[in-house]
Amino acid sequence: MYEIWLGLNIFFEIALTALPLPLLIGYGVVLVGLFVLALVFARGAFRRALMPAVVLGVIVLVIGFFLLPGLTRSSLGEMGYWVDWATLIGLAAACGGLVAALAWPAIALMRRS
Repeated sequence: MYEIWLGLNIFFEIALTALPLPLLIGYGVVLVGLFVLALVFARGAFRRALMPAVVLGVIVLVIGFFLLPGLTRSSLGEMGYWVDWATLIGLAAACGGLVAALAWPAIALMRRS
């Protein structure tokens, strides 16, 4: 797991030189703001599709929590530091959030009446 953490740190340091941090934070704030606006103003099919998309995202989060260490040739037993657990939970949450965000419009299209 140390190699993954080291790789993530190296990637982050390289990304900092290529993309200024304030721009990255601003981009994230704009994306989260747009998502919150979409949630607030969602009506009809989009409103009905939100809960199934969130459930699907949580399912992917749980599956990812157990599968991601194996995909990196590691195991849950080798995770000894809080950083390892935080990275695993963050990656699993990112996978679940991505699936939920991509599934939401697709489920809404299937539920249109």
